[in-house]
Amino acid sequence: MKKVIIITGASSGIGKVTAEKLIKEGHSVYTAARRVNLMDDLKVLGGHPIQLDITKDEDIRHLVNHVIEKEGKIDVLINNAGYAIYGSVEETTIEDARRQFEVNIFGLGRLTQLVLPQMRKQKSGKIINISSMGGKMYTPLGAWYHATKHALEGWSDCLRIELNEFNIDVVLIEPGIITTEFGDVMIRPMVKRSGNGPYAKIAGAMAKASQASYKKGGGSEPLVIANVISKAIAMSKPKTRYVAGKMAKPMIWLRTYLGDRLFDKIIMSQVK
Repeated sequence: MKKVIIITGASSGIGKVTAEKLIKEGHSVYTAARRVNLMDDLKVLGGHPIQLDITKDEDIRHLVNHVIEKEGKIDVLINNAGYAIYGSVEETTIEDARRQFEVNIFGLGRLTQLVLPQMRKQKSGKIINISSMGGKMYTPLGAWYHATKHALEGWSDCLRIELNEFNIDVVLIEPGIITTEFGDVMIRPMVKRSGNGPYAKIAGAMAKASQASYKKGGGSEPLVIANVISKAIAMSKPKTRYVAGKMAKPMIWLRTYLGDRLFDKIIMSQVK
């Protein structure tokens, strides 16, 4: 059944691959990202690219109004836009930390706010939030990133029970290690922040471990997550959470059932 779908962060990685899949499945897909030129291929496939800076309210309003004007409804919102800043808490500026929250939480939240009146009017809809296994566990030098993903988990749980009476589902996707540009975007700024100061040793170890994890073949392909998202859209009553991708299930299991100290040791053993 054809759905009207908005997906953010659709210029690369999980967002782009998911958009490709959903377009090919016959849905009307509005793909949103800052780098609109990188979505030309999605337009050729039949998608509808729109430029969006998730930190700008005027861009968010334009996106929602445009889709409602063209389609008269919004069936699915996929909140995929996001990035990670890594570096020690001490050496990461509050400005950088604040932007991390603006993109990963507040922009996502604002877009959701503007979509919800239409979904309530329809008495149906799905909000799919792309979290991470990092929303359930933690890694060295990732305090600000993990803070946003932990926040997204709690925010989504609250949203789910608020929207239950309106027949709107809220779904969390918790990917593991996925082969995208995520690793490169994370590593270079981390080394710049913490590679030469008191945290240089751990920053070097994290860079080495991350390069190994995110290189081709080191993680799952984005299609693994795209398939999960497609499944959640197709189901009349999807799960509240889907865990998929390399290391996601074992890492979440370890964090859930081991104590803090033991989990700390396991995590640190991977970055020596």
